Amino acid sequence: MGTFSFRIGARESSCRARTGQMETAHGTVRTPAFMPVATNATVKTLSPAEVAQAGIEILIANAYHLSLRPGEETVARAGGLHRFMGWHRTIVTDSGGFQVFSLAGTKISDDGVVFVSQSDGTRRLMTPEDSIRIQESLGSDIIMAFDHCPRSWNDDAELVRSTETTIRWASRCRDAHRNRAQELFGIIQGGISPRLRERCILALERIGFPGYGIGGLSIGEPFEETLRTVRLCVDILPETRVRYVMGVGEPLQMLSLIEEGVDLFDCGMPTRIARHGTALTSRGKIAIKSARFKNDELPLDVGCSCPVCRTWSRAYLRHLFNTREILGLRLVSLHNLVFTARLIERARSAIAENRFPALKSAVEKEYNLS
Repeated sequence: MGTFSFRIGARESSCRARTGQMETAHGTVRTPAFMPVATNATVKTLSPAEVAQAGIEILIANAYHLSLRPGEETVARAGGLHRFMGWHRTIVTDSGGFQVFSLAGTKISDDGVVFVSQSDGTRRLMTPEDSIRIQESLGSDIIMAFDHCPRSWNDDAELVRSTETTIRWASRCRDAHRNRAQELFGIIQGGISPRLRERCILALERIGFPGYGIGGLSIGEPFEETLRTVRLCVDILPETRVRYVMGVGEPLQMLSLIEEGVDLFDCGMPTRIARHGTALTSRGKIAIKSARFKNDELPLDVGCSCPVCRTWSRAYLRHLFNTREILGLRLVSLHNLVFTARLIERARSAIAENRFPALKSAVEKEYNLS
């Protein structure tokens, strides 16, 4: 008997936004939820305690990278990913499909994907069964089916192949899945083709998954196409399934997708741009290294009560970046994570109070003022 469950809570009356609760072996995740990316079992520059204090209840690590270094056996011997990295809340692991398909020189067959290892240059085969074995060894709470991620969002032949391969591999992942303490989610492919998305969803539903990553998006297509595709998927999926849009973390885009009924997001953007000196604020992004902040004693975001904004000025943070002090990367990363978590928390509260469209409109209006 598995430990996973998903319960829908409040529903917005004027759109498809909803709240919910996912229960896993490592606690409750309130949805909608944002997952920061912990590729190598760390959210870059931040400790697990800082990530938790930012308001994060769930994060995503990468099975492919962890299988290379330190190796899934090492993680398993350490007691699993939670104990290894010191994060005792919910963990999702990506199957590694996206990373493998992004490598040069990959070759795809019905068996799996042959790729050149980034760690030692050897040629390796990754199969759906390998992906499940690795993720089960890592011990995450939610594991993802191994899918065929297309290289292009508008190559019809590639999208057909990706969809059909994803369906076949999903069935093999289901058959290979043994650890019922972990829940297995499917991944929906099909590009921006309504026909292929529907084909994939109906086939995956016959296999049976409690949640789905809506994959193959945020790879260059206009956001209007992303939104249209997600809307189509939500139309077809049973409402009891968890809806997870992979690779989206832009604040306004997340609000638009929450409006369509999306439950989960993951993205490395908030911490990635932070390491390059860009902060998320209620009035949009600011480049803290800009000369205009040299004598600016205001916090990063005037309305923010995070530890960074309560303590340090824009001028000081600019100084840290311009002198290449690591503290600058840490502080802006923490602020961006708090900003993102609190935005999603505000969305949950607004849905519960049946005022989500008003919140979305207010955030959009203010965010474009920078």
